[in-house]
Amino acid sequence: MRLVFAGTPATAVPSLDALLASRHEVAAVVTRPDAPAGRGLHVAASPVALRAEAGGVEVLKPRRPSDPDFLGRLRQIAPDCCPVTAYGALIPQQALDIPRHGWVNLHFSLLPAWRGAAPVQHALLHGDDITGATTFRLVAALDAGPVYGVVTEQVRPADTAGELLERLAVSGAELLVATMDGIESGELAARPQPADGISLAPKITPGDARVRWDQPATAVSRLVRACTPAPGAWTALRGARIKLWPFAGIGDDSGLRPGPGQLRLQGRQVLVGTGTQPVRLGDVQPHGKRRMPAADWARGLRLDESAAVLG
Repeated sequence: MRLVFAGTPATAVPSLDALLASRHEVAAVVTRPDAPAGRGLHVAASPVALRAEAGGVEVLKPRRPSDPDFLGRLRQIAPDCCPVTAYGALIPQQALDIPRHGWVNLHFSLLPAWRGAAPVQHALLHGDDITGATTFRLVAALDAGPVYGVVTEQVRPADTAGELLERLAVSGAELLVATMDGIESGELAARPQPADGISLAPKITPGDARVRWDQPATAVSRLVRACTPAPGAWTALRGARIKLWPFAGIGDDSGLRPGPGQLRLQGRQVLVGTGTQPVRLGDVQPHGKRRMPAADWARGLRLDESAAVLG
């Protein structure tokens, strides 16, 4: 089939690579406009745009998918189908109507669970054991279109959102190509999503990523893993923000039970109290400083001489 692929972040690059290596023709790529990125916030093209340009594929960067110039160019290209992975903008009905097989989205959950912008993060936040990826036809309602296929993925105990999403991006890319194959052959038909089991996965904001130390240790650990690498879990000490990476463990053998948010240094381990068991901090990054092991950071606080409470 003749395809126009839509995607923006690095997560979408495996999908584009898989489609470029398939029997289908990727006639063009749609991606978000160039935007500030990196520490210097220099304006840069998206990862998908860079990959498409390297492959000699036409790149379209509409400010909005409803822009008349973009819609006109899409009609000229006349794609049979528009596969999508993490494009980052809502597709209007006038664009959905152009390809005869519609727009087919790769979503990183087992729909109808976790409809929305942050399905992997919410799967970790809620302690799901199994997640996956789904291909479905885009409709006006959020992630509610009929489903073509799914792949499942075991959630590992130490997974961060970044690690889990990296695996899903690869297995999902294979699913997306298989879906294009099935649509082209006529062997694959979309099935309506179940009416039961719907859950929503809104974007995780920096405010959501602040640790509440009065929560159970397992919930605190899930939050940190779900917010790694973005937006980054954090806490504060004496008014200064501290970014947190996944914990080195939960519980200890010393019998110490620091109160919620209370820090205790034990050898090379930094314990923090929660609503249940203490957790052992992994790496931390104080505001304006580099990432470092928690023990190195804590020794500079002279915790052996004074108590400190995170909040």
